[in-house]
Amino acid sequence: MKIDGVAFGFGGAPLGNLFAPLGDVEAQALVRHAFEAGVRYFDTAPHYGNGLSEHRIGAALREIPRDDYVLSTKVGRLLVPDAAAPCNQHGYVGVLPFVQRWDYSYDGTLRSVEDSLQRLGLARIDCVYIHDVARDAHGADAPRRFREAMDGAVPALARLKAEGAIAGFGLGVNEVQVCIDALAHADLDVLLVAGRYTLLDQSALPELLPMCTRRGTRVVLGGPFNSGILATGAQPRDGRPAYFDYVPAPPDIVARTAALEALCAAHRVPLKAAALQFPRTHPAVACVLAGARTTAELDENLALSAQAIPAAFWRDLRSSGLIAAGAPLPNETP
Repeated sequence: MKIDGVAFGFGGAPLGNLFAPLGDVEAQALVRHAFEAGVRYFDTAPHYGNGLSEHRIGAALREIPRDDYVLSTKVGRLLVPDAAAPCNQHGYVGVLPFVQRWDYSYDGTLRSVEDSLQRLGLARIDCVYIHDVARDAHGADAPRRFREAMDGAVPALARLKAEGAIAGFGLGVNEVQVCIDALAHADLDVLLVAGRYTLLDQSALPELLPMCTRRGTRVVLGGPFNSGILATGAQPRDGRPAYFDYVPAPPDIVARTAALEALCAAHRVPLKAAALQFPRTHPAVACVLAGARTTAELDENLALSAQAIPAAFWRDLRSSGLIAAGAPLPNETP
């Protein structure tokens, strides 16, 4: 798939009004600005604002030649119209008037892709991820949902790929083990793994990333800032704590982040730059995916992704024990 060679991708969750509202004009301008700045991969999902992100990304990209960018969305949630639906759902505010229904079945997956195409106003999606089919989303029901996805969503997406309707498919999750389990059941093209190969969490390193390298499964690393703390730093801001995995960071994570900040300061390296560049060094990782709410935030992420970082910083990062010993670093030849 064309994700290879795309170092930085645009994450569409903020365009679904994640945590705070964003206007249609501003959202679409942000997507177009990203394209003009060189971004060529855009990711969205029905979950993001109950389809709001898909509407906005589709509207923004519609006048751009379709072969000039890569687009992914997700399956696993169907949107059901409901005039009484709450305006705020699942951390998104001012969402569209739908409620979500889990559905990883064969027919539900085909319907989800068709619905997404309608919302996007486009004729093709390049990559489809099976969304949140893991314990963090389903708790004790996770094994049943996993079987439903392997028996339903995977064959449906394999059919769409065989027909040429999509270029590839995989999982979009926050957990490592479910990816390993899925690779035992299916030949997946790509995994969108959020937060599991970062400066603070390398849990994908021992087993999942080597497995992907052997099998040729590409990895898109989402959540490079672990939902906040690697962007904001360890100290609270505006009376709000630093967040890790969408909750206030525990003391051990705060302490490790403070140590990372001290090392960054010693080498005059922005923490965000190190966070964006570290995951890309692993041969399994095709792309780092990060969201943005403003053009200034996007431009900063792009600049930091390309900023030169001295080799001494990466050497000290390893020698300090702040990352796993086996993690490849940018100053090393694979």
